Amino acid sequence: MTSNGAGRVLGRLEAADGAGVVRIEDRYDTDIDDLWTAVTDPDRLARWYGKVDGDLRLGGAFTLYVESADLHSTGRVDVCEPPRNLRVTTRETDESADRGNGPAPFDKTIEATLTADGAQTILTIEVRGVPLDKIEYFGTGWQIHAENLAAYLAGSESADTEAHWAELVSAYQALSAAIR
Repeated sequence: MTSNGAGRVLGRLEAADGAGVVRIEDRYDTDIDDLWTAVTDPDRLARWYGKVDGDLRLGGAFTLYVESADLHSTGRVDVCEPPRNLRVTTRETDESADRGNGPAPFDKTIEATLTADGAQTILTIEVRGVPLDKIEYFGTGWQIHAENLAAYLAGSESADTEAHWAELVSAYQALSAAIR
């Protein structure tokens, strides 16, 4: 579901195999190779998403720290087909979960699919395996990540996450009501 202008919703929420699926799609004003490095290069990832360390090759293991959520995760690279497809599986560490107020740690699959469209690139992020009772929060968070990526690519500052969260969460709550 996408609408233009302020308050636009980039995401769709679904249920599959008893778990939630968040799908975020947006168009970026950059070519596919630049967007690919923005979503796979650790230095660039740290500027809009989180700090990644480890073996980022196919089958490799890594750690991830997302400062905005104070979230530490471990992960592995399941698919890496430059510059079009990346799929990883991540799991929040027990220590990180004990500090937060989110769900118990669970495996989630994050897939990024990039499609060139002229001078622009369409990025679809699909996150599978999220708890259905918290799916609206994952939808809100992933939209904010996608918007932070756009701001980073444009060389501008990200929006105030707390204020933007409050604007978006009600829209995602309405979307989640339709799948529960």
